Amino acid sequence: MSTPIDGALMRSLTPGVLGILVRRGADFAAAEDAVQDALLEAVRVWPAEPPRDPKGWLVTVAWRRFLDATRAETARRRREDLVDEEPAPGPASARDDTLQLYFLCAHPSLTPSSAVALTLRAVGGLTTRQIAGAYLVPEATMAQRISRAKRTVSGARFDRPGDVATVLRVLYLVFNEGYSGDVDLAAEAIRLTRQLADAIDHPEVAGLLALMLLHHARRAGRTAPDGGLVPLAEQDRTRWDTGAIAEGVAILQAALARDRLGEFQVQAAIAALHADAPTAGETDWVQIVEWYDELVRLTDSPVVRLNRVVAVGEADGPRAGLAELAALDAAAPKGAPVPRRAAVAAYLHERDGDLAAAARLYAEAARAAPNLAERDHLTRQAARLNTLLRG
Repeated sequence: MSTPIDGALMRSLTPGVLGILVRRGADFAAAEDAVQDALLEAVRVWPAEPPRDPKGWLVTVAWRRFLDATRAETARRRREDLVDEEPAPGPASARDDTLQLYFLCAHPSLTPSSAVALTLRAVGGLTTRQIAGAYLVPEATMAQRISRAKRTVSGARFDRPGDVATVLRVLYLVFNEGYSGDVDLAAEAIRLTRQLADAIDHPEVAGLLALMLLHHARRAGRTAPDGGLVPLAEQDRTRWDTGAIAEGVAILQAALARDRLGEFQVQAAIAALHADAPTAGETDWVQIVEWYDELVRLTDSPVVRLNRVVAVGEADGPRAGLAELAALDAAAPKGAPVPRRAAVAAYLHERDGDLAAAARLYAEAARAAPNLAERDHLTRQAARLNTLLRG
């Protein structure tokens, strides 16, 4: 009698197996190929002969595949050294190399897009086809991107601590891709961040996990039946996932209690205040402005400053928001427009009663929108105001 393959188990084991091979001396590209071969062998063998120790089985088979490939390419002395290093069959080491694999996939020499692709492949266990579908690019293009990334990090060794901040930025990039193809990248990012949180006790890792959960909890309310974008203030809050909100808040509170504030914890605190409000009108905008002040101090990001403008406009009125926007414009470098600046200006002008300026700015924002859903929403806003102006 055959036993069905547990795909989730295989994906969860992949990074640990790959990390073990790299720690033993395999270069990253060869190790990743060997692990993929071992996974294919597992699909063939495990239904009829499930192993007692799946991870140990994968390590043994992957290491032998690596040795087979190495024998064809290296000198006899090195081959003999590697054979001597082969451990006896048995349970896999309890040491978890997953954390170091995260650091390797977020290597500073990789571009953000390559780091994301390599993380999804090596740590997430996704196939090249799945990753290509998620990013809406040809499979061959994604295969080349992953291959270049593997070559870049080949030879890197686990001889120094990794940069947690870089890993978190890569995971946040994955999360912000949302859902496309047959892979839910937001859910995948949450899974990988949970895995990272299990491997390292760090308040910013917890902060990112809380932020993802709180944003993901609102997912069902973000889209109208026709696929249109629903702004936060207009969302049906009964559709939000209260369980995910409760978990995110609990994780955030534990992180904040450690008094090592970071940008993801601050972003999560802002998201928690939105989630905590029974209605949009009951949102504690004054406290949100205070959190944005902290975030500006931590990041000094133009995008954060623009988000703070929105919060000021809600807390103190649209005129105050427009004054903050004017100050932001005056301080901005010439030729470096802040994304979504026109949309923020349109919203504040509408709230201040200047419908003509708002309509013009909504149309301007629509032309610069980064995606179709946002462009359609802003176009509808401009059309709504133009209809009011003509009537």
